[in-house]
Amino acid sequence: MNSYIEKDLKYVWHPRSQVKVEPIVIEKGEGVWLYDIKGNKYLDCISSWWTSTFGHSNKRINEALKKQIDNIEHVIFANFSNKPAIELSERLVNITPEPLQKVFFSDNGSSSVEIALKMSFQYHMQKGKTKKKRFVALKDAYHGETLGALAVCDLDEFNKIYKPLLMDTIRVEGPDCYRCKYNLNRENCAAKCFENMKKTIIQNHEEISAVIVEPMVQGAAGMKIYSPVYLKKLREICDKYDIHIIADEIAMGFGRTGEMFACNHAKISPDFMCLSKGISAGYMPMSVVMTTNEIWSCFNGDYREGKSFVHSHTYSGNAMACAIAVENLKIFEDDKIIKRNKEKGKLIKNLTLKRAEGVEHIGEVRNIGMITAIELVKDTKTKERFPLNMRVGYEIYKIGLTKGVILRPLGDVLYFIPPYVINEEEIKFMVDKCFESIEEYFHNINY
Repeated sequence: MNSYIEKDLKYVWHPRSQVKVEPIVIEKGEGVWLYDIKGNKYLDCISSWWTSTFGHSNKRINEALKKQIDNIEHVIFANFSNKPAIELSERLVNITPEPLQKVFFSDNGSSSVEIALKMSFQYHMQKGKTKKKRFVALKDAYHGETLGALAVCDLDEFNKIYKPLLMDTIRVEGPDCYRCKYNLNRENCAAKCFENMKKTIIQNHEEISAVIVEPMVQGAAGMKIYSPVYLKKLREICDKYDIHIIADEIAMGFGRTGEMFACNHAKISPDFMCLSKGISAGYMPMSVVMTTNEIWSCFNGDYREGKSFVHSHTYSGNAMACAIAVENLKIFEDDKIIKRNKEKGKLIKNLTLKRAEGVEHIGEVRNIGMITAIELVKDTKTKERFPLNMRVGYEIYKIGLTKGVILRPLGDVLYFIPPYVINEEEIKFMVDKCFESIEEYFHNINY
């Protein structure tokens, strides 16, 4: 048992880890639960970084994978194809906004963002609009950690050290409803904060290729939920100035926000939609970029002519990942998951709000669909944040592990994004243990 931990510490370099912390070695999973080699079990409140749509070791998905392995595991995707990739593409086209008719495969979220950026740029170059070389992104945005994707991020912990390597992105102050400068009623929000984006686009439209956004929710920024009106206004002005919208639905797609895709809340279609995480139910690395026939036709030519999109990944269109994704989408349809998610999301929200009453330092509880976030602040009246060195969220996360929940905060924002298979009893356990952890931390802390 301990030999696994010792070997991990000796050989493995974990992400988001600066020091050698004893890892929790997971041996098996079932539904919302994970079991480690020491016999402990944990409720996966965050779907293992927002990927496990239908929980761990899902029987239907397991069977689909087993069946596919007996046929073909992987085949080169350049001028070759496979049945699951074709079926998945058709299903994706049928459930995404109508203009999105073409599917380009890759193997992770960051790569899908890179692909969308490159497609947008090359499209404009081939249309003779050679000034359109820059991208616009919101402040506090997160879009991945390869260099192109990192360039459109705005979180210093990820990109500060690499800034000398990154392209020059135009950054715009985005929505921050909890700390809204305009003191608007959120229920009837007119997205007055869009004026920042509008001004930027008007001043720079000749050189802007695309605006990239996380629709409805800025995830890594702390689950910052904003109005669909913002997206509607963005679509209108981008249409006016021939600017693409890249919708990064990597985290929010596939039912997380209460709609199949976050863009659906605003009833808009982007020019590029990046999908990953939930697409393959947390089983295998996979991503796609969806775009329009009009954009695809601009690249329709032999690569030797310099017109086609020369970009490829070894595992593009992997047959096993596609078979998983197809079964994933069948479950959505067969079990009416979006409808069920709305009911479960409402229950999580209501239990959280009730449990938060009278609890010190809870600045806001915010919710959209299956996402509920709790922002902890030093002063609820001024909304002053805790000093970074207190690491409040992380300390509460550690307490949560002892109580059987994996919370994994975003700074001092705790959040619930559980697998969709979670039941009412498990929801109550998740919320209760989270608040027990919060209360224990603030009971013991002296600041």
